[in-house]
Amino acid sequence: MNLSKTYTIQFLLLSVLLIVFFIANISLGSVTIPLEEIFNILSGGISIKDSWETIILNYRLPKAITAILVGSGLSISGLLMQTLFRNPLAGPFVLGISSGASLGVALLILGSGIFGGAFLILIFSNWGLAIAASTGSFLVLSAVIIAANRVRNTMSILIIGLMFGSLTSSVISVLAYFSDAEQIQQYLFWSFGSLGNLTWTELTVFGTIYLIGILGTFFVIKPLNSFLLGENYAKSLGINIKRSRNIILLITSILTGVITAFSGPIAFIGLAVPHLAKMLFSTSNHKVLLPAVALIGAIILLICDSIAQLPTSEFTLPINAITSLFGAPIVIWLLVRKKKIYV
Repeated sequence: MNLSKTYTIQFLLLSVLLIVFFIANISLGSVTIPLEEIFNILSGGISIKDSWETIILNYRLPKAITAILVGSGLSISGLLMQTLFRNPLAGPFVLGISSGASLGVALLILGSGIFGGAFLILIFSNWGLAIAASTGSFLVLSAVIIAANRVRNTMSILIIGLMFGSLTSSVISVLAYFSDAEQIQQYLFWSFGSLGNLTWTELTVFGTIYLIGILGTFFVIKPLNSFLLGENYAKSLGINIKRSRNIILLITSILTGVITAFSGPIAFIGLAVPHLAKMLFSTSNHKVLLPAVALIGAIILLICDSIAQLPTSEFTLPINAITSLFGAPIVIWLLVRKKKIYV
C-alpha cells in the first residue's frame, strides 16, 4: 500500500470519527433527546417539542461547532509554534497572546472596582469579555511583531513571549489583590474556559476570523517544512525568513487571540495534539500535518466536552480540567511507548 493511500484512509477514518463525536456531543446533556429527533431537527424538520429544538439549535449545535473551531485552531497554532521554534514544548500560548487576553479580561472584571462604571457596563454586555480579550491580545501581538523585527534569533522571540506572559501575570496578581471575592470568582470562571456561551452572531464573527487564520496557513507550508532543518537551510531554498516568521506569528496570534477571546484559555490541546498527529501519521510534512492536527484537535475537544457534560447531570465541568486530566496521561503513555519525541 503506497503512502498517499495510507494517508487517505487515515483522513477518512478521522473524518468519520469527527462526525460520530459531533453527533454524540450534540446528543448529550441534562435533557435527554431521542437520536431520531436530533437528526430531524438538524435536517430542518419540526420537532415534537419546541424546547428540544431550542436546546439543539441555540445551545448544543453552536457549542459543538465552537469545540471544532477551538480544537482545530489551537492544534494548528501549536504545530506552527513547535515548528517555528523547533521546540516540542512550545504551544499556542507561548507568545503571550493568551496572557494579553487574560490581562484584558482581568482589567475589565478585576479593574471594574478601581476604574468604575464604564467597565461595569462592558462586563454585562454580550461582547464585553470578547472585546477586552481581543484588545489585550492585539496589544501583545503588536509588541511581539515589533520585537520580531528587531531581533534576528528566533529563540529570542520565544523568550520575549514568555516575558510578556510573566509581566501580564504580575499585573493580574496586583489587580486580584485589590479586588473583592466576587470579582475574583468571576475572573476565575472565565479562566476555566467555556465552549457553550456563544450566540450564532458571536459564532459567525468567531468563525470568520478563524477562517482568515486558517487560509493563511496555505501560504506557509513550504517555509514550515524548510524551518525543520534550520533557518540557514530555509535561506538556501530562497525563503524570506523575516517575512515567513512574521506571517507564522500573525496566523498564530489571530487563531489564539480569537479563541481566547470567545472561549477563554483552553489548555493542553495546542501542546499535545501536534505530537499525536506526528505519531499517528509518521511524517513531518506540514501538507499532511496541518489537516491532521485540525481533525485530531477537533475530535479530542469534542470528546473532552462530552465528558465535561456529565451525562444525566445538570452540571458541566470546566473544559480546562477535562482537557488536561484526560489528555496529559494519554500523551505521556504514547511518548513512553514510542520512546521518542517528535519536533
